[in-house]
Amino acid sequence: MSDSVSSVTARLALVGDRSPSVRAHARVPAQLDALAERDHLVLDAYWIPTPDAEPAGALDGFDAVWLLPGSPYRSEAGAVAAVRAARERRVPFLGTCGGFQHSLLEFARSVCGLGEVQHAENRPEAEELLIVPLACSLAGHEGTVTVEPGSLAERVLGAARTVERYHCSYGPNPEHLDVLRAHGLRFSGTDEAGEVRVAELPGHPFFLATLFQPELAGDGTRAHPIIRALAAAAVTHAAERRGEAGEVADAQATDAQVVDA
Repeated sequence: MSDSVSSVTARLALVGDRSPSVRAHARVPAQLDALAERDHLVLDAYWIPTPDAEPAGALDGFDAVWLLPGSPYRSEAGAVAAVRAARERRVPFLGTCGGFQHSLLEFARSVCGLGEVQHAENRPEAEELLIVPLACSLAGHEGTVTVEPGSLAERVLGAARTVERYHCSYGPNPEHLDVLRAHGLRFSGTDEAGEVRVAELPGHPFFLATLFQPELAGDGTRAHPIIRALAAAAVTHAAERRGEAGEVADAQATDAQVVDA
């Protein structure tokens, strides 16, 4: 990343219902400080409650979206809308834990035509469940994740294997994964039992979702590689957006000069 790009401040939407009882939320400020101080990646972050993310255009002007843990969200529709906005507008996106689950939910409904699939945490009685209770809860669990060669996850992590922390009790229903794959979603990371733990969207500038929580890694003084990669993608997006704005301003100035002449 060039010095000119790294000097840009990017706007980050932290989508989630902020609570002091959610450990991931408490970790975010330190992660942002570490990004600025150690990596020179400056993010202007705004917390967006899930109900506020529901209206069309709610996330306009942001350079990245991070759908954070903390489900059940106050608004499932808002969480899904945040994923869709980032996916369709090609804005860098990261979903962790509940964010991973709702990323799959949005893709299944919007892209795969599975409009009736539900999340068991919100609709346990539903017939078509995409997100189901895990056979064994991963709350407080730590485990090895293996990522596929050539994937975004591998490029970001710089390794084929990583040890990550979880705090969740729900995951994807294997019965629906082939449909999501057929429509372009890539499941690029699995645990030791072969269960899906990472998803990404090839062709998107940066779209990554993890069932594990990278924000819980270490002591919080150094940003996890995945969070650092999101920040870098956000800064690049901001620089490109600023460049486009500059081009528009130059064109307008040229038009004005022509009119004056």
